[in-house]
Amino acid sequence: MTSIADIEIPADGTGMGELFESIPSLTCEMERVIASKGHGLWLAGASQSEIEDGLDEASAIGDFALISEDEDRWLYDIEFDPETLDIFEVVLEEDGTVLSASASNGTWLLSIRFTDREGVSSLYDRLVDQDVTPTIVRLFDMTEESHSQCGLTSRQYETLVAAIDHGYFEIPREVSMQELSEELDISHQALSERLRRAYRALVTSELNVSEEETTAPPIPSN
Repeated sequence: MTSIADIEIPADGTGMGELFESIPSLTCEMERVIASKGHGLWLAGASQSEIEDGLDEASAIGDFALISEDEDRWLYDIEFDPETLDIFEVVLEEDGTVLSASASNGTWLLSIRFTDREGVSSLYDRLVDQDVTPTIVRLFDMTEESHSQCGLTSRQYETLVAAIDHGYFEIPREVSMQELSEELDISHQALSERLRRAYRALVTSELNVSEEETTAPPIPSN
């Protein structure tokens, strides 16, 4: 049974620990990109020169390269020293999938999908063995009931998971709707309609909006 765990992990002791120590205002967000060896991470909260000085000085960080920039944040391909704790690699080795990851105030928040709860326990124990104490913020199983509680059908849920895994929601997108529809073996139109229905179900569920409230009055014509 698929389990989703939201876990907080102190950056201290991980590959980014020194960088957060030198730049307390730093924020970080994982980006799924095709990188050479490392990880695509958006860094913000300081000037570009301060960030690059911090990257240069951090002993746990090896090579890094600027990939892109967006206003006051910069996307870097960052490679960690082999001797340091790379939490992303640890998750992969425990058969987990990082759905999202961000960090601020020296703490990572990762949303991770596992095939079962044993994977969550294994990851927790492994991090503790590395002298990093994680905090499980939320843990739930993606059952048929949980799908319906969100207003999603099983097919809508599976489609959203596939879209996340293939980078459909990334900026820029890593897969087109046509490519995703071919991967799911459904038509472009069917995928578009399924995604729209899934978006509507999630939004109305999260905002606790009734069906009557979602029916907007017609827009008057001029």
